[in-house]
Amino acid sequence: MKKFLFGWLAVWATMLMSSVQASAVISLAEFAFNIDGAVSNGAAPAGVNIAGFNTSSGLGSISVKLSGAGNRYAGLFVDHEIDETVNTFFNESGSSSGIAAAGQGWEIDEPGFTFGNIYGNFLAGQLDGLNGVPAGSEDDVSMATDWHFALNAGETATISFLFSDIAPVGGFYLKQFDPDSQAAIYMSSSLLIEQDGHIPEPASLGLVGLGLLAALASSRRLPASAPAR
Repeated sequence: MKKFLFGWLAVWATMLMSSVQASAVISLAEFAFNIDGAVSNGAAPAGVNIAGFNTSSGLGSISVKLSGAGNRYAGLFVDHEIDETVNTFFNESGSSSGIAAAGQGWEIDEPGFTFGNIYGNFLAGQLDGLNGVPAGSEDDVSMATDWHFALNAGETATISFLFSDIAPVGGFYLKQFDPDSQAAIYMSSSLLIEQDGHIPEPASLGLVGLGLLAALASSRRLPASAPAR
């Protein structure tokens, strides 16, 4: 009977732990954009689409589109909390995974209420690529990532930011972790630069056509099994 009772208690405890972990509450305390030095706190500036982003949980996707030749910059700062009402906000840590791409910056740090410098670096557009809140030094965690890049005339950049409670399958990303709830937040981003609907001029199309005709004529003169000289 005791073994039977102990078994049910173990099952109940496991179900309770699973329920607690599954019901972890992720919330967003603060977020801000820095677009070419113009900072917008808690709102989406022109060119920024947050339709796929939940501003309460801080999960989802954000898209930024920039055009115009020159050196450009786009950064995002976020301050998430995990189960804040259950186990406070200063028991979390962060980590990075993978290798950042060329032009991609990042930082994990205490938001600046006590010791962190992440927000000042974000305002200056100079994230330091350091983790100020690693495992073993838990505190309040905030994260930021940015992109420095150049656009030519007729090019458009799309910067995508993604936040999820499921780890990305690869690439570079940041992680905010709460050991008391086993919940985590993953932040990743990407940069895509495209030519704005470039269509070759008629003269260019003519040259391309002539080149194709020349290639076809040349292939017809050579037999498929032409011996090497």
